[in-house]
Amino acid sequence: MMIGPLRVDEDVLAAGVPSLRVVSTASVGVDHVEVEIFKKYNVRLGYAPHVSNLEATAELTVALLLAVSRRIVEASNGVKSGGWTPDLLANHWVKGQGLYDSTIGIIGYGRIGHSVAVKLKSFSPKQILYYSRKEKPNGAEIGAVFTDLDTLLQTCDFIILTILATPETKGLISREKISLMKRNAIFINTARGVLVDQDALTEALQQGKILGAGLDVTCPEPLPLDHPLHTLKNCVILPHMGDATSKGTEEKNCQAAKNIIAVWKGAPMPAEYPL
Repeated sequence: MMIGPLRVDEDVLAAGVPSLRVVSTASVGVDHVEVEIFKKYNVRLGYAPHVSNLEATAELTVALLLAVSRRIVEASNGVKSGGWTPDLLANHWVKGQGLYDSTIGIIGYGRIGHSVAVKLKSFSPKQILYYSRKEKPNGAEIGAVFTDLDTLLQTCDFIILTILATPETKGLISREKISLMKRNAIFINTARGVLVDQDALTEALQQGKILGAGLDVTCPEPLPLDHPLHTLKNCVILPHMGDATSKGTEEKNCQAAKNIIAVWKGAPMPAEYPL
């Protein structure tokens, strides 16, 4: 069985036994899969941890950050609705916040977090801070500074969430943590929606407690059209497209297929998720 990011629970596996031998997901993450039940049904799990997806997600993270910080979507909509006038003073609504000489914080310094940091380094920020389980040598190599989560939230102008979603990190960006952010802070999430207290984030944006947010992920997905986040000019929402490049999608699908073929041939799976 080859799947995309659809929910794979016990009902799915139970419906496939006894002939079901392998499930292969065309994704890097497996948070949509109830991994713990695979041993019960003696079913193997394949996935697609490709480097191209890593870079695509990092690129999208930077693009989303720029879209929010420079108010690109809002400005484009303003032009289309007649908001652009010859009076430069009247165009104050296009003034965004630059990355130069700013402090950037990255929560979760894995491969994606590091790639984002490398790319943002070229914008000459004053400092890049990061929070992770431990200090990372590749962070020190580019001058990124390891710190605790509260210090990062209190200090940074831009806060980027790229941490892996686990039971321990679910709800990491709580109402309390959001309250630590600066009023000029811009929050970017290209990880998972369950990591954030979405109601608290919505209120912070509505009340001007933080400056803006860019979300490639929400909870649920897709976000209902009547959700208040859709009404906010200071929030850009994307359809979970972080790794959605034509090349990356093709490679993920091929990897998922190769996993299945390997199992049926009795060969080692190229990318088997450890159960």
